[in-house]
Parts: sequence; structure tokens; C-alpha cells
Amino acid sequence: MFLSMIILFVLGYIAIALEHPLKINKAATALILGSLMWVVYIMGLPGILSEGLNKAWNSFALANPGAGMHEMVKFVGEHEILSYLSETASIIFFLLGAMTIVEIIDQHRGFKVITEKIRTTDFKRLIWIISFITFFMSAVLDNLTTTIVMITLLRKLVSEKEQKWLIAGLIILAANAGGAWSPIGDVTTIMLWIGGQVTTINIILKVFLPSLISILIPLLIITFFYPNRTIARPLSSKEDQREFNGAAERTGILILGIGALLFVPVFKTITHLPPFMGMLLGLGVLWVVTEIIHKGKPHEDRRKLSVAGVLTRIDVPTILFFLGILMAVGSMASAGHLNLLSGWLDNKVGDIYVINLIIGVLSSIVDNVPLVAGAMGMYDIATPEMVSAALNPAYTQNFVQDGLFWEFLAYCAGTGGSILIIGSAAGVAAMGLEKIDFIWYLKKISWLAIIGYLSGAGVYWLQAQLI
Repeated sequence: MFLSMIILFVLGYIAIALEHPLKINKAATALILGSLMWVVYIMGLPGILSEGLNKAWNSFALANPGAGMHEMVKFVGEHEILSYLSETASIIFFLLGAMTIVEIIDQHRGFKVITEKIRTTDFKRLIWIISFITFFMSAVLDNLTTTIVMITLLRKLVSEKEQKWLIAGLIILAANAGGAWSPIGDVTTIMLWIGGQVTTINIILKVFLPSLISILIPLLIITFFYPNRTIARPLSSKEDQREFNGAAERTGILILGIGALLFVPVFKTITHLPPFMGMLLGLGVLWVVTEIIHKGKPHEDRRKLSVAGVLTRIDVPTILFFLGILMAVGSMASAGHLNLLSGWLDNKVGDIYVINLIIGVLSSIVDNVPLVAGAMGMYDIATPEMVSAALNPAYTQNFVQDGLFWEFLAYCAGTGGSILIIGSAAGVAAMGLEKIDFIWYLKKISWLAIIGYLSGAGVYWLQAQLI
């Protein structure tokens, strides 16, 4: 059954990767995979737990020498699965709150305050403006939402397909780079932050410069080696332009929404409560404010702008995908597969930079969420006692909170997904919205992404040597 879990996970992953040809939503596959992994695990309990790879069970069995099948089932069914569900739920509720806040801002046309300021028709100037807005916006929102917002903006600024696709490619690079250095900017960094592997100030200080370099290098290459052209603006749309709210209200909701997102790290620092509690608090405050300001409006407008209406627009399949895939990875962490993998990487590779670079490249082929979840399951957060007792204290020191391994993992998993258009949520969103061809991206953007990825990695290595 131990081997069967690996085979099942690989088959499930292939089905997720082939979502579009199979025409089966990856959320459905992930939910089936997440459930069946635990079913196979519990069916093969005696053999799997006897491998001695689950540290918690080893401690329990040592304290209870007569523990049999009943105790094994109870241990996995009541302890292990609920433990991983608790970790997964904290990420799910955080994302649900963040996505709702962003959607509230979007429904109130709050982002229009930003996008209306862009007037240039110079191609090279526009790519710098768009890329930097995306880079910093992604750090505050998330790379998926930022990509959707910026692609929507791009449609209003550029009409020619080749120009639009090239800028969309840079949006993907900038969104993933911007999310990597912020504790609330990318799902993988959120996972590391919530899990306690990184803290707010350190992840910003250590990963900001490498992330910035990873987008600066592609921008400089295009600036110096691509011909400059005038941007052809699209014709004005004839769609209904009726305003549901005024400029003051749009600005107010934008400020309040962004403030709610930025408040989360402050809330965690002050209260030491899980970040999702701060996110839900911010959402609740924004909900009350919007209910008050829309009281006297017509029913149709009130329904469109209310949080109850906004919730119907949330991307629930994405939330369910995370739930399924994280629970599947949790089963492998509990069964011990990830312990075996970490041991192999330590013995055969043994270099935290190479290990993370491999994870980053893999994240362009498969989703970076389970890769990071796997890394979190493979390696424990090292304590001072673990470091002092280790055979190689210098190596183990890399795995303490804010250690080099975790920080570099945030960078690699966040930016490595840009290498292929299917390697990140931002890339998949842009591909769907603009119908960008996979081969076109491979020829035009992938090599820029690789150069930026390796340049940022080099800067992180140099930074680690000097500081």
C-alpha cells in the first residue's frame, strides 16, 4: 500500500496536468485524490506504520507497547487526518477571506483609481509601468488576482495581439516575482508564513531583492534588444458604462480593502493568533462598511455591490483544489513518503541551493502548492536543540525559522513557475483570458523567465554569503 499511494498520487497528478484535454476540472480530481490517498493509507496501516517513518506514531507506540490495529486506525483517523485538516483549513480560510476582499474592491471599481492614471502609448515605457505596478500589487494582493486585474487593464491599453501577449508574459513574471517576497502575496509564501517557517520582516528583507532582479533582468533585455513601437489603443467599448458608485466611494473602498490586507501581518504580530483570524476580521469590517454605505441605493445596485453578491463570484473551484491537493500531500507526509524523499535529497544532493532550484524548475511543470507542501512535510523547522544535536550543525541551521532553506524555497517556488505558462496560477489565468499559445510562450517568454530566475537566485546566494 505504501507504493500504491505513490502510484495513485502520480496518476492523480497526471489527470490534474491534463485538465484541459480531459475536460475535467482539476478541483474535482484533487478532491478525489485527497480522499483516496487517505483511504489507501488506512487500508495499509500495519505495513505503512511499521516502516517507522511516522515520528508521532513511533512515540505513541513506544509509550503503548501493546498498540494494535484499533489504535492505529484511531491514531490516523482521529489524530493525523484532523491535524493536517487543521493546517489546510487555516490556509483555505485565509485565501477565502483575501479573495473576497479583492473581489469587493474590484466590484466597487476600486482598481479603476490606479488604471486610469496610465496614459502612455510608448511600448517600452508601458512594459516598465505595467510590470512595476504588477510587482508591487501582487505583494499586497496575490499573483492570481493581480494577473486578472492587470490583464483586464491591458485590454483597455493595447489592441495588437503580439504586443499584448508579450506584456501579458511580463505580467506573469512580475506577478510571480512580486508574490514571492510578501507573506500575503503568493499561496506558497502564505503557506510558509502560516506554517511558521518564515516571518514577515525577514521574508521581505531577504527575498525582495532577488525577486526584483528576476523581473528587472527580463525588462532590461527587452528594453535594450527589442525594437520600440507605438502602442495601438483599442477602440472605445460600447458596453454599459453606468456608474454604480462615485469616485470618493471607489477610493474609500480601495484604501479600506488594501488596509485590511496589510493589517493581517500586524494582527499576527500583536495577537500571535493565526493569520486567517486577522483576514476574517478585516473582511467583517469591510462587510459592515459596505452594508452601511449602500443602504439607500436601488435594490439592483445594492445586490451587485453587497458582499453576499460578491461571494457568488469567488473562485470556489480553486479553493477546493487547494483543499484536495494539500490533504493528498498530508497523507504522504503522515505515511512517511516525504521523509524518504528528504533523506534522498540530503544524501544525493545535499545542497540547499540546488534542492530549491530543482523545486523551482519542477514548479513550472507541476503546481507549486503541493511542491511547497511536500517540502514543508519533508523538513521540520529546526530548533536550537536540534541544531546542537545534529551531526552537521551548519547544514541543520539552514532549516531554523527564517533559515536559508525556507527563504530560498519561497523565492524558487514563487518565481520558478514562470518558466512555463502552465507553471503558475498567474500563467494559467493569463493563458485563459488572452488565449496565449503554449508554444509561443515557450519561444518568447520562457528563456527570459529562466534568465531572470537564475539571476535572482544568484543574487540571493551572494546576499547570503555577504550578510
